[in-house]
Amino acid sequence: MNQDPILEINHLSKMFGQNVVLRDIDFRVSGGDVISIIGSSGSGKSTLLRCINLLETPNGGEILFHGRNVLESGTNIAQYRGKVGMVFQNFNLFSHMTALKNCTIGPELVLKLKEDEAKERALYYLNKVGMAPYIHAKPKQLSGGQKQRVAIARALAMEPEILLFDEPTSALDPQMVGEVLTVMRNLASEGLTMLVVTHEMAFARDVSSHVVFMKDGILWEEGTPDQIFEHPTKIETQEFLARFREH
Repeated sequence: MNQDPILEINHLSKMFGQNVVLRDIDFRVSGGDVISIIGSSGSGKSTLLRCINLLETPNGGEILFHGRNVLESGTNIAQYRGKVGMVFQNFNLFSHMTALKNCTIGPELVLKLKEDEAKERALYYLNKVGMAPYIHAKPKQLSGGQKQRVAIARALAMEPEILLFDEPTSALDPQMVGEVLTVMRNLASEGLTMLVVTHEMAFARDVSSHVVFMKDGILWEEGTPDQIFEHPTKIETQEFLARFREH
């Protein structure tokens, strides 16, 4: 794709105390990209997403959204997070609100939509992820897979330009993983720009336009799914993928 990137990460670094978690990360996200970030636990993948979403403050580097560095003062963080949405491992739904209310509150508060507009939009996205029958349910009445689908609908209701997924299936029972991955596959096929931290190698291989392998806080190797899964050049990538094939 030759268009200007939506998001550019330049020389991003992050430390927790003396522990360097991200080292000099550079990459680009353009419209329609589906980028999967793979790597062992502790390699910095989730921290990278949390920095992009401004849930963590990087120690150095730039995060350019349409060419503007969102780390500079003056960024409206709520509006930025509306454009660069996030789906969390543990759903992060408001437990006292129905599925519908979870999906209308952001558009009402941040986008200033009227109540009926926000509801219409929320219903559209809840229907899209197969959760229309459960709009009046509270999170405790839903399965893990259903909660995650509501969380995806909530993020979609903001109509973001990019959606970040932080290991969206890792807290789910195995039988529920498929229903969430199906929703994600459908969104990818519709052209949603997605940045996905995942342990689901089949999804990364089959759905991504680009795969990034991280190790020790470093962007170790990146390329097309075919390059990374079939012809990785770095021994560390080969070893990581070999471990997965053994499972």
